[in-house]
Amino acid sequence: MPTWDMLLVNGHVATMRAESPDPYGTIRDGCVAVRDGRIAWVGRRVDLPPGEAVERVDMRGGWVTPGLIDCHTHLVFGGDRIREFEQRLLGATYEELARAGGGILSTVRATRAASRDELLAGARARLADLSAAGVTTVEIKSGYGLDVDTELRMLDVGRALGEATGLRVVTTLLGAHALPPEYASRREAYVDLICQEMIPRAAEESLADAVDAFLEEIAFTADECDRVFDAAASMGLPVRLHADQRTDGGGAALAARHGARSADHLEYTSEAGVEALAAAGTVAVLLPGAAYFLRDARVPPVEAFRRHGVPMAVATDLNPGSSPLRSPLMAMNMACTLFRLTPAEALAGMTRTAARVLGLENRVGVVEESFGADLAVWDISHPAALSYWMGGNPCRFVVRVGTLVPGGR
Repeated sequence: MPTWDMLLVNGHVATMRAESPDPYGTIRDGCVAVRDGRIAWVGRRVDLPPGEAVERVDMRGGWVTPGLIDCHTHLVFGGDRIREFEQRLLGATYEELARAGGGILSTVRATRAASRDELLAGARARLADLSAAGVTTVEIKSGYGLDVDTELRMLDVGRALGEATGLRVVTTLLGAHALPPEYASRREAYVDLICQEMIPRAAEESLADAVDAFLEEIAFTADECDRVFDAAASMGLPVRLHADQRTDGGGAALAARHGARSADHLEYTSEAGVEALAAAGTVAVLLPGAAYFLRDARVPPVEAFRRHGVPMAVATDLNPGSSPLRSPLMAMNMACTLFRLTPAEALAGMTRTAARVLGLENRVGVVEESFGADLAVWDISHPAALSYWMGGNPCRFVVRVGTLVPGGR
């Protein structure tokens, strides 16, 4: 007779298995058994094998889903950009603020000035909001240091957040986020610094799980991103790309050419770019918080992604300048209302597909035997409710690697 560490009962399961006959992988009146931090059994209550559970969790008629995965955040930073928010409402554009020394560079100044403890405390408060709303895995980028020491400090803070909170944290080096002011007339030298020192040290010190870059007129060119990605490949690090957010700079095709795990934003991606992503198996990460906050009229080519079979993930893009969004559920709602995803696509985008972006597709993101017991329990009548409500938090509990933690309620 099996003994389980935990048994979730009296509710329904949205497994989010891709091969299921309905888009949520629904098991009505289902149970999930957990042992040693992994899912030991999942199925209908009537089929539950005899056994004892150390802890029984009553779902009270609600639902259990995979724990949410926020696969694109800039969670670690100093200061805020509230004044810029006011300026944009008075007519200043994102590009104008960036060229005037604001934007990313204003956060760079605040982040460089912050101590490790200050960065950790601020990020931990933001991470607590994500966790309370069902997030069990989060990606954290650097990119607000733009020098070797601060970039590595940001990545170290990301690692420390995982150790301190028990959340699964994946870190990404984003040294190619903006050109630092001290290199304003020496672009090539800064790219050399990224390729020859920043990436090797992040890899050798095991601080980064991937490398990202920002391909845009106000950031880096395609040739510069090629160099960064070649350096990442030489250190065995996978790559991702901020692509086609403000213009069609061919970012999707560049990401595909490098076999990137994802291309993110993609509001201006062309049909050819979509085809390249499909051929490469690169995931499109949709970031509706940025589109909303910057009041962009252009939206990613979602219908083309569907037509060509490009997987779509959804993330908060939590950052101080273009997406100060601390709610994964609001990101899912925006993905539906602004980008016209279905609620099932939005939930898959924050579970199964997001896991693929982070290279965790065989470990988390679905409720399946042998997968990690990273789960969220919700007081909802149907999984679509997670994308329906604006505000509020129906998360009762999260399960992190088999350990029960109270959620937002």
